[in-house]
Amino acid sequence: MLKHMSNSPFSFAMSRHIWEAKYRYHEGDVVRDSSIEDTWRRIATALAGLEAGTGADRQAQFYSVLEGFKFLPGGRIQAGAGTSHKVTLFNCFVMGVIEDSMDGIFDALKEGALTMQQGGGVGYDFSTLRPRGARAYSVGSVASGPVSFMRIWDSMCATILSTGSRRGAMMGTLRCDHPDIEEFFTAKQDPTQLRHFNLSVLVSDAFMQAVRDDESWPLLFPTAEHETGEEILPRVWSGGRTEVPCVVHRRVQARALWDRIMKATYDYAEPGVLFIDRINQCNNLYYREYISATNPCGEVPLPPYGACNLGSLNLVQFVRDPYTSKARLDMDALRAATPIAVRLLDNVIDASRFPLPQQAEQARATRRIGLGVTGLADALMMLGLHYGSAASLQLAAAAMQAICHTAYQASIALASEKGPFPAFDGEAYLQGAFVRALPEVLRDGIARHGIRNSHLTAIAPTGTISLLANNISSGLEPVFNADYTRRVLQHDGDYTEYRITDYAVARWRARGESNGALPPAYVDAQALAPGTHLAMQAALQPYVDQAISKTINVPQDCNFDDFRALYTLAYEQGLKGCTTFRPNPITGAVLYPDEADQGARCCGVDREAD
Repeated sequence: MLKHMSNSPFSFAMSRHIWEAKYRYHEGDVVRDSSIEDTWRRIATALAGLEAGTGADRQAQFYSVLEGFKFLPGGRIQAGAGTSHKVTLFNCFVMGVIEDSMDGIFDALKEGALTMQQGGGVGYDFSTLRPRGARAYSVGSVASGPVSFMRIWDSMCATILSTGSRRGAMMGTLRCDHPDIEEFFTAKQDPTQLRHFNLSVLVSDAFMQAVRDDESWPLLFPTAEHETGEEILPRVWSGGRTEVPCVVHRRVQARALWDRIMKATYDYAEPGVLFIDRINQCNNLYYREYISATNPCGEVPLPPYGACNLGSLNLVQFVRDPYTSKARLDMDALRAATPIAVRLLDNVIDASRFPLPQQAEQARATRRIGLGVTGLADALMMLGLHYGSAASLQLAAAAMQAICHTAYQASIALASEKGPFPAFDGEAYLQGAFVRALPEVLRDGIARHGIRNSHLTAIAPTGTISLLANNISSGLEPVFNADYTRRVLQHDGDYTEYRITDYAVARWRARGESNGALPPAYVDAQALAPGTHLAMQAALQPYVDQAISKTINVPQDCNFDDFRALYTLAYEQGLKGCTTFRPNPITGAVLYPDEADQGARCCGVDREAD
């Protein structure tokens, strides 16, 4: 039931439950955090303590942005910073390249298990594994294909209970030219298969062009040995940066394959699509990395052993005079909070443990962070702006631009103080597509001082930490519903049910003038046209140097042609990926307004990667 908590930062009983279950520090039977304020103080003190001579002042700064849920660090930071728990403070990792051998496969499996044991979600590109039926010449056997080995990962994930009551989440990717691509994107149509994976197809520019032109598309795989007469084509393959010879296993019509991918997504809400060439072209470290996987929710494309270090500025806490004619977003306060958040996340890199030495090396060499926003839809509602309107897109873009440019300026200042990230190559970095689009004053600063963090912005789904912050709208998603039932996983495996209200709606009703009605600018995800979802994602992408986790809600009666057109539009609008959800009897729904059940999505609130 809905409960308002008097004399507490928590407005709802569920928010307090989330804190107690996931983020409150217990050392054995001893409770170390007696209040959420103690949690904020623990985090601030631990991360400020890394800076000699500035401890008290820095601790006060960090506490000031944490207080009142103004800044929400990733869940692993909140759960682990300043504790004795032997856990990573990083939300998720992309794991190393899977070597196409039995030793390589099981070494990669072990690395994933160790990472999830410490609370990290993982992403893998399975494209390096030879297709089903291919000959393994060295042992005289026939390969069973990447999907067969993904089932082993799935079983491993099912047995590992990560920090608190959160189970590990996984992303699995496969190239659109891998011979097993059809088996991959249909695997989860069997409800017993790969339940702990999110699946995404790596879609290349060449494939999108072949779809447009209705051309033949080769499905191929690298080979050191081949039969006489087999067709060989050069490709830059996953795990490498130079072309290698690949044997063509068969050819399909690109448009027919694309339609099959789209139909699977239409009917089953998977796979997602990653526009992998764009991801690599826009990567600030294009000169030293080839990316072929993301974290489980897709907002951070990463190289092998790369890690997510995430945090979100809660926009509702920067709205002044909500629901009045003077309502405004305090951009000055947002800009003031951003450098503190950047510094806090930069310190996380030095404070964190890492499950594997390769992860520590990668994180410290590049010092990636991912600062984003949450509560966007609620902030718009409190400002009287309809989500998806021209004014809302303009304001959202302005807020993200302010955060992005301020974050880059803060990272330049940190580089002047502490040095740039070790892998910094000034000449090459300044030629990156995203960096070239920055204001000249920032580019000049990078040229003079370097930059502390290779990447600075990403927008995560923030489901759990948004519930913690009194059920604000998550990430840049629209409000799901004004009032609904949510189930939360307990430590013992059972669920507790809560009837909760959206934060902005609750604020409106608390004015006492609404008689239970909804705010004038209220709109929920189901009422928005799919193109409106895309428009919001596209409005913010120019100021996000990594990616955006966004689920485009599609009505059940959307026809297939219109659905397929969404992905073409996403590609044309410069997005790095696209994920849709169309409720139907097969997929269920993510949340139910009046029921306690949830669909079996990999990254639900009980085990998502924040």
